[in-house]
Amino acid sequence: MSQAIRQSVSWDGRGNWALSGGAVGGLSRAGLHRMREVLAGYVESGAVPGLVALVGRGDQVHVEALGTLHAAHRSARRSGARPDGPAGGGSDGALHGASEGAPVGAPMRRDTLFRMASLTKPVTAAAVMILVEECRLRLDDPVETWLPELANRRVLTRIDASLDDTVPARRSITVRDLLTLTFGFGLVPAPPDTYPIQVAVRERGVIGDGTANWPTVGPDEWIEQLGALPLMYQPGERWQYHVGSDVLGVLVSRVAGRSFGEFLRERLFEPLGMVDTGFHVPADRMHRLSTSYAHDPETGELTIWDEAVGGKYSRPPVFEAGGDGLVSTVDDYHAFHRMLLNKGRHGDERVLSRASVELMSMDHLTPEQKVEKDRFGDLFGRHGGYGFGMAVRTRRRDLASVNQFGWDGGLGTTAYTDPAERLTGILLTQTAMDCADTPRLHQDFWTTVYRTLDD
Repeated sequence: MSQAIRQSVSWDGRGNWALSGGAVGGLSRAGLHRMREVLAGYVESGAVPGLVALVGRGDQVHVEALGTLHAAHRSARRSGARPDGPAGGGSDGALHGASEGAPVGAPMRRDTLFRMASLTKPVTAAAVMILVEECRLRLDDPVETWLPELANRRVLTRIDASLDDTVPARRSITVRDLLTLTFGFGLVPAPPDTYPIQVAVRERGVIGDGTANWPTVGPDEWIEQLGALPLMYQPGERWQYHVGSDVLGVLVSRVAGRSFGEFLRERLFEPLGMVDTGFHVPADRMHRLSTSYAHDPETGELTIWDEAVGGKYSRPPVFEAGGDGLVSTVDDYHAFHRMLLNKGRHGDERVLSRASVELMSMDHLTPEQKVEKDRFGDLFGRHGGYGFGMAVRTRRRDLASVNQFGWDGGLGTTAYTDPAERLTGILLTQTAMDCADTPRLHQDFWTTVYRTLDD
């Protein structure tokens, strides 16, 4: 057995380190053992340096921490590439993948910090619903009241049109459009620079990709740059990934009169006890942040996407990205999902109304709006539906129940809740979903999660 596996730990929410026979709280001990074996296989094979996994049902919580924070082999090279793009500028392989924050071989722990990537989106949607409940926002209000940069939109006549080949928008962009990612602007399912709008987006730097490629300018300048471009589709016409969540972060900040991060901390993170969640990692916690890896598209080797010390999360960002900016731990994010599972309650405190959670976790898309989403196949199309900031399962095509909700992150994270089973699963890795290994790991994790059910 490899050193990484020997360093792994296993425990449940009550501190039980040894597992044997039977079931506890509706979770099968045999199923939990099987989950550990499957996850350990991915670490042992080198597909991921390490991971932290959680399965929770009722009051029973089981956590696995396997492997290391940083890859210990010489093939972990620096890369200037995006996880979904070509590798570039790597070193000669001399790097061992460790940051100064923690030594090579430092084991994954329950409190290890991960870049959550697009698991930020449901949190952003919850923040918007807090403002809706306070009547400071309304779902079908035009956002131009708060975001005048998005008033009087022009829309491309077709996706491959020149930027001046436009027609007036039929209506204003609404809060609902942003929550459902149907406001008319987002990632294009085509190779880079295929269309003029993609070139303009790249040149203006107004769009991320769900992998913490945040804008390099502040929110006011970013929304101004976005407003200078035409929409790709009419508001409400089609689901397009990612950008709507970044716009929501700017909207929340303007409505609340303080930074997006401050609002999240006061209204979500502090009430939920999410003490390690935010848009950067303080210096005294840097040793808990794992290195983030992508894959060289030619060799498949791990390349360093983001270091811990000196990396993107080592300092506050100029743009707090509502689409993919948060860093968190498995327990912090479980607190958020458990609140949703409990219809907005956390202990004795109500964070969201039951009605808001139900609205967030129901499908809001028409078949016509889903055309773009379903083009992404198993990545975005497998769930069937989309609510506010997260997927909603509308059909059963694997072990998960209908009405399961949650999302995945391009840097290797996945989290869903199944209300029918009172079940939450979270898997955090530091390896991007830019090759087959990480999606397979996610799929096998979810298979073993449902194998733990014992009633």
